[in-house]
Amino acid sequence: MKDKRKLKLKKFYFHPITVFLFLTVIVVFLSAILSAFEMQGTYNTVNEVTNELESVLISVENMLNFDGMKYIFSNALRNFISFAPLGMLLLALIGISVAKATGFIDAFGNRHFLKMRKRNLTFVVLFLATFSSLINEVGYSFLIPLAAIFYIMNNRNPLLGIITAFCGVSFGYGVSLFVGSMEVGLIPYTESAAHLIDETAHVSLTSNLYIIIAFTILLSIVGTFIIEKFIAPKIGKYRDKDNFERTEELLLMNEEELEQTKIAEEKKEKRGLRFAYITGIIIVIAFIYMIVPGLPNSGMLLDMSENTYLNQLFGSNSYFQDGFTYMMCLFFLGMGLAYGVGAKTIKNDKDIINGCKSTFADLGELFILIFVASQFISIFRNTNIGTIITCWCANVIQNLSFSGIPLLILVIVMIGVSNIFSTTPTLKWSIFAPVVVPALMQANISPAFSQMLLRAGDSITNGITPLLAGFVIYIGYLNIYNPKKNKPITIHESIQFLVPYFAFISLAWILLILGWI
Repeated sequence: MKDKRKLKLKKFYFHPITVFLFLTVIVVFLSAILSAFEMQGTYNTVNEVTNELESVLISVENMLNFDGMKYIFSNALRNFISFAPLGMLLLALIGISVAKATGFIDAFGNRHFLKMRKRNLTFVVLFLATFSSLINEVGYSFLIPLAAIFYIMNNRNPLLGIITAFCGVSFGYGVSLFVGSMEVGLIPYTESAAHLIDETAHVSLTSNLYIIIAFTILLSIVGTFIIEKFIAPKIGKYRDKDNFERTEELLLMNEEELEQTKIAEEKKEKRGLRFAYITGIIIVIAFIYMIVPGLPNSGMLLDMSENTYLNQLFGSNSYFQDGFTYMMCLFFLGMGLAYGVGAKTIKNDKDIINGCKSTFADLGELFILIFVASQFISIFRNTNIGTIITCWCANVIQNLSFSGIPLLILVIVMIGVSNIFSTTPTLKWSIFAPVVVPALMQANISPAFSQMLLRAGDSITNGITPLLAGFVIYIGYLNIYNPKKNKPITIHESIQFLVPYFAFISLAWILLILGWI
């Protein structure tokens, strides 16, 4: 009898940093090849003066020639520094680190998340993450780190918390409980396109308010089911001794060794939380006063050069929008310090500073990842490949004579495909609007509702494209909490976690859109 031996091949894994480096090199060489073959795209834009369509031709930029290499080397630092998630994440972590160092986050989490039902916690995180898209992409910076912490407090895997927060922000992008910066940016293109059919057409800023409120709630409910049913069982329990065993030890200590001091500690904790809540309310009132016009010295964060209030609040030069991340940082910082004073967990400034060190201790790898990814995203955008693919997708809609429900589905799918390569909503809509809006108006669908199709297409594929800036934070935090430090969580694995959510939420988006119609 022959001895049969199976040869086990050792799997080789590329770290996400290495993958982004490879992707950058591939894009540079690909741009040279596509430029040599004269890859081009054509799209129509509306002339605001003549109200007529004008054709725009766009070509691939070669990044391997003299000008391309000059761009790569001269903009490397600028790409890194101006990468939006970097600054937002640093500000977020400053506030969170102070709140954690003083004990506020632990006290707040133990009171509200320790015994919370799993489904309820998932719904809360998804709802807040979806709602956070109201203002830029602040959810990636604040909710991903916080979700990991609160899931640990709930005796759940922090990786699941990271996935849940990311799914809520990315796959629910563009819906919220109120209109925000996205609506302000899209409406000018929608109205210009609508004027091709009806010169009197007007799109109100609040025209989609009811639908985005309804979709925020419905998507959070559907998302909770998907997370708990399909993703949570695959993620499994967290086995990192430094986190779960420490939590269990603290619980045992509270029961067995700290009975005599438990009442005194709870009294301090309640006092600290009371101080923190009062401080939080004061900070919120101050922020609200800064965005209310007409009161003495109010409106500090409004762009008073705009005519309407929503434009003053969410316009391109809005101080509120630009400073919101800093405001959130101050919110957590203020509540953290107030808790420390009330609970007497801090004695001097050194206690706070030393306590903040642990939050930043594991971020070195993340910063390298952000640097490499920022170069890849910037270089890819500069090649115009994503914009050209968007043009092709818009031309597919224009050339296929679909109507009714097939037209709606086609628009959502084409916007979703283009979003994989071009993640900026206003850029995509400037190309799609002159095609989509007139076609849907002829089918008796309002221009305002056309914007919902952009939201749907964007949200469906936002979470599965490495060109999304928030995707970098998602991968980075997965690896920070990865219990297998010798085997990094790859880009492929991180997307695999999201496949069930992507599949079901895509169907949910399409059904909700058709159901609303």
